[in-house]
Amino acid sequence: MVVVYIQERDGAFTEVFRTEVVLNSLNPTWITKYTITYQFEIVQILLFRVFDIDTQFHNVEVKMLKLEEQQSLGEASCALSEIVSKPNRSLILDLVQREESVPSTHSQHRGKLTVHAEECFSSKTTAEMTLKCLNLESKDLFSKSDPFLVISKVVESGMSIPVCKTEVSKNDLNPTWKPVFLNIQQVGSKDSPLVIECFNFNSNGKHDLIGKVQKSLADLEKLHTGREGENLFLPTPVGHDNQNKALKSKLFVEKYSETVQYTFLDYLAAGFELNFMVAIDFTASNGNPRLPDSLHYIDPSGRLNAYQKAIYEVGEVLQFYDADKRFPAWGFGARPIDGPVSHCFNLNGSSNYCEVEGIRGIMMAYTSALFNVSLAGPTLFGHVINRAAMIASQSLANDAKKYFVLLIITDGVITDLQETKDALVKASDLPLSILIVGVGGADFKEMEILDADKGERLESSTGRVASRDIVQFVPFRDVQNGPSVVQELLAELPSQFLAYMRSREIKPCS
Repeated sequence: MVVVYIQERDGAFTEVFRTEVVLNSLNPTWITKYTITYQFEIVQILLFRVFDIDTQFHNVEVKMLKLEEQQSLGEASCALSEIVSKPNRSLILDLVQREESVPSTHSQHRGKLTVHAEECFSSKTTAEMTLKCLNLESKDLFSKSDPFLVISKVVESGMSIPVCKTEVSKNDLNPTWKPVFLNIQQVGSKDSPLVIECFNFNSNGKHDLIGKVQKSLADLEKLHTGREGENLFLPTPVGHDNQNKALKSKLFVEKYSETVQYTFLDYLAAGFELNFMVAIDFTASNGNPRLPDSLHYIDPSGRLNAYQKAIYEVGEVLQFYDADKRFPAWGFGARPIDGPVSHCFNLNGSSNYCEVEGIRGIMMAYTSALFNVSLAGPTLFGHVINRAAMIASQSLANDAKKYFVLLIITDGVITDLQETKDALVKASDLPLSILIVGVGGADFKEMEILDADKGERLESSTGRVASRDIVQFVPFRDVQNGPSVVQELLAELPSQFLAYMRSREIKPCS
């Protein structure tokens, strides 16, 4: 039997699930599934413990079994993001034994555990339809009707439940409404009956029924392909013979199409990656790194400064989505030894390559750079954004399945606001998102302008408007409890990634 645990915020593990017991097997496959909500913005650590259930307990319900009475066969842990970022969503883990209880002779081979994840989704298919009516009856005395449609699904009890409605078409007996979108799962299936009712709008809320039809999505698609209309009818009052009254009014399906909305996890399963890059502000306003009041102070006790915290918190989430874990890392606003002020230098000190190995590599390159450059200014973002954009652009030209995430950590107000806007507008067509973390107590008003969530879409000096919002900004206040600001920053990444893929019509299977 496998018991699954989830690591809580305080580091403790909580049991969440037990599989069934597979009898007498050294190569068991378990069937029972556990459903967990995938959260991109946090690292969700899972622990799997495998137990041998003694014969005397085989008739006991699994949740009643006392684990201390069973023999442990080993355990393994991983992050949920490690499983979902594998192309086949399967991860093979080595089982290890907790040291204390194990005789040292057996500790080498405990077997392997394969964990497979699949996304629980209903249908990803959405039907888009443009509906129109001809020859509607006028229900108003002095003007034509103001018609609108209500589409309802019919549930087993026979009751109809509205799932969408159109806008009201004012004073119109031959209306064509704006497209309606119906998720096929939402209505049951393509063959599930739908009731389409046409009402005349009344401002008192008592809308008059002009007529209705009952059709499935499959029927509506046929109406579209056959370019035929369907007569509306009015139900006959109770007590009369059951013939519905057919009307001259007709419903037409002008357009009918179906699209599949892929999810972020679909792209991961198809081998797409998120590549992490970081740029660090080395301007003099951070304070002398050798003094404890500096934002760049490296505490001998090992306590992380704000820059290190931001690198670690963003990096620990993103690293799982990057296959080679080699991250471009730059600094800006400092004077490298014997050189002029640079607004984009390689953090590792190399003049040829900018990549470092893993999050630890970024941390080490950052610390050593502090002792090898002198802090200067001004604060310019344009250079590092253009450098990141160049990498994204080369990757795009090579058709690579990559999306880039640049983290800029800064303590201050930028001096090149217009150049930065120009660089961002240009980069908005690329597979790139930019996360800006503000550290220290400066006024970050200008950063808010760069984040279109908080205002208008960015415009370049030539009047070109950004094709999408690629910037997220948060001031990094030290949050001891509650969700970290970095989670807030990362939470929007999957939707920015999807917006890019959809705008370019890139499908996961391609």
